[in-house]
This record gives sequence, C-alpha cells and structure tokens, in this order.
Amino acid sequence: MARTVNATLHMVRRDAFLDVAQRLVQAKGFQSMSIQDVLDELDASKGAFYHYFDSKQALLEAVVERFADVAIADLAPVLHDPKLPALRKLERFFAGIARRKAEQKELMLAIIEIWNSDDNAIVREKLRRLTVSRVVPLLSAVINQGIDEGVFQVASPDETATVFVSLMLGFQELANDYFIARQAGTITFAVVQRSVASFTEAFERILGIPKGSLTLTDESTLHFWFG
Repeated sequence: MARTVNATLHMVRRDAFLDVAQRLVQAKGFQSMSIQDVLDELDASKGAFYHYFDSKQALLEAVVERFADVAIADLAPVLHDPKLPALRKLERFFAGIARRKAEQKELMLAIIEIWNSDDNAIVREKLRRLTVSRVVPLLSAVINQGIDEGVFQVASPDETATVFVSLMLGFQELANDYFIARQAGTITFAVVQRSVASFTEAFERILGIPKGSLTLTDESTLHFWFG
C-alpha cells in the first residue's frame, strides 16, 4: 500500500512541475523561461526539480510527451471500437489529433516557436521515436482490420504502419513550416491546400484505397491554422 501511495505522490508532484512549465512556456516562451522560474512558482528546491528531470530540455520533453499521452488515451476508445470501420477510425484518429491541438492552441504555438531550434534537436528526435513506438502498434491494428474488411490492399500491416507514421511526422514538420510561412505572408493558402491534398493521396496509395476515400484534414481545420 505504501508503494502505491508513494507512486501516486510522485506522479502528483511531477505533474505539478509540468503544469507550471507548460504555463510558463505559453506565457514567456521556452527560451525565456528558466528552471528558477519554475522553482519560484512552486516554492520548490533545485534538488526537488532534479529528482524528476535531468535538465530544462527534459522538462520540455515531458510536457510534450504528456500532451501526446493524453491525446492517444482520448483516441483509444475510437481505435478499439469493434463497430467502427477501419477507414473511419483513421479519419477520426486524424480529426481527434487536430481537435486536441486546437484545444491546446497556446501550447502548440509555443512548441512551434521552439521546435526548429538546434538546441532542441535531441528532444525532437526522442519525441519522434516515442511517437513511432506508441502510434505504430495502434495503426497496425487498424490496418489489419482494414485488410480483414477487404478495404486496404496492404501486404505487411506492421511495416505499413511504420511508413504511415513516418509520413505523418513529415507532414507535421511541413505543417509547422507552413504555419510560420503563413504568419509571415510568404506562402498562400492554396499552397497549403495542395500540399495536404498530395499527402492525403500518398496515404491513400499506401493503403491501396481509391483517391478521395480518406479525409486527412478538413477545410475548417486548415482555415483554423492557416487561413
């Protein structure tokens, strides 16, 4: 019983650091935020901080990782729904991610601002690998379902899921670049639309489904971020 209590207390204290860090990242920006800022907010010691995190970058990694974990947990019921066709599961998966990002827009904007920094290259790579390890098994199961339904024309579900997630990550990186470019007025909304259409077609070809079968990102989401 004592171990359970200690584990729960550990999680609560760690989450307190993450809550404050997320708020400061959104308010000040990651580069301007210091570990001391976090300690001051919590009236905590450096020893307490380093008990949970090795560095400021590790704190950032944990903030983003928690966001991803919550998003995946929210989508789990959809992905495991036995009554939902595989193609619709994929669409709801993408829509769910987009909805979660919209709900946490301030955090997403803060992450976009710091994501291209060379200082955070290791964090980006760790989170890329984390995404692959957690999302590939989920999508592999959906792809298997689509094969059983006779909808997806795929020879190897696991490897296809890996390719699928790699393309998702590439799409996300490009979307970040496009967001910055749209804010600067250096590209048009039409460029974003064409890119999304190209990525959607690539996903459809990977799955062996007819063009126009999959909605990767709807127009309202595109206008929300790039309009």
